[in-house]
Amino acid sequence: MRIAVINGVNLNALGDRDPALYGGLSYAELETRLYQWGMALDVSVRCFQTNHEGQFIDWCHDARRWADGVVLNPGAWTHYSYAIRDAVELIDVPVVEVHLSNILEREEWRRRSVIEDIAAHRILGKGPEGYREALAWLAGSQ
Repeated sequence: MRIAVINGVNLNALGDRDPALYGGLSYAELETRLYQWGMALDVSVRCFQTNHEGQFIDWCHDARRWADGVVLNPGAWTHYSYAIRDAVELIDVPVVEVHLSNILEREEWRRRSVIEDIAAHRILGKGPEGYREALAWLAGSQ
């Protein structure tokens, strides 16, 4: 099984952001864990992160050609990017929406996700462990 993990805006700043909300890992440490968790689940993981919306969309389009499942954390784009929603809607394999913090318990504007109704599964507020849960969910959905 091949899983794309596509992270959006400001995820590269993990480790510098509020650890109470986002955990204490750097983005590089999160990627390392994702690869380790993937190996433990016998799945192939490819990680991507960008602060450029068009690149995020391109990776969603590309994942349609090779991925058996997709884990997405669009960051702040979650709340307003209909361009990303349109790209995610094209993905015909299971998509798991992941957020390190529980967006439903944060500022009013963060509580809305434009992709929540098209994601097969959502994981909120579990910090980096939410990604491991997403990989396991996808591995079990096959």
